[in-house]
Amino acid sequence: MAPPHAMIAVLDYGIGNLRSAEKALQRVGGDAALTTDPCAVDAAEAVVLPGVGAFGRCMEALRDSGLENAALGAIAQGKPFLGICVGMQMLYEWSEEDPDVKGMGVLTGAVRRLPDGVKRPQMQWNQLDVRRAAGSPMFDGLPDPAWVYFVHSYAPEPSADTVATCEYGGPVTAAVQRNRLWATQFHPEKSSGTGLRILENFVRSLSRH
Repeated sequence: MAPPHAMIAVLDYGIGNLRSAEKALQRVGGDAALTTDPCAVDAAEAVVLPGVGAFGRCMEALRDSGLENAALGAIAQGKPFLGICVGMQMLYEWSEEDPDVKGMGVLTGAVRRLPDGVKRPQMQWNQLDVRRAAGSPMFDGLPDPAWVYFVHSYAPEPSADTVATCEYGGPVTAAVQRNRLWATQFHPEKSSGTGLRILENFVRSLSRH
């Protein structure tokens, strides 16, 4: 359980290697801690939602943990929020992987299976195609080209919130941003120096407001 003073609450709903995200944020100077306590989420300045595995199982675990409402509350308050991998997918309305399970519905649209003709899951390094016109602070200081690590079989449909894609049988949403809500389909905590820089940019964003 995270202490109430933790600046960044990493949601611990019992699925996946959540500690890797916590440790990576700490490595770049973030006061981050895993928490199962909605009150600690309310007290935090920022929230991180990691996710590994199946969409439906992750959504059910998040709901059973009692942390979904705390996460939605943090987003509604405009707190910096970072979704990672399935944590990104959960922000959408639903997924083809488990169409009977509702997502959080923060972002409009669906999560779709990767296109036919490519290996699923995509389990590899891939190059980001950053939409520079979007001007997202997520990518400040990144090398060009920037390579990051993916492990997934599904991804959100490209939308106005998409700030980066990768090429995998066509353009695949790699990152989205809406105001202070950031999310990545790739794993920044597994993406070497490039991923750590993205996490550092997230930590730095806390002091800009």
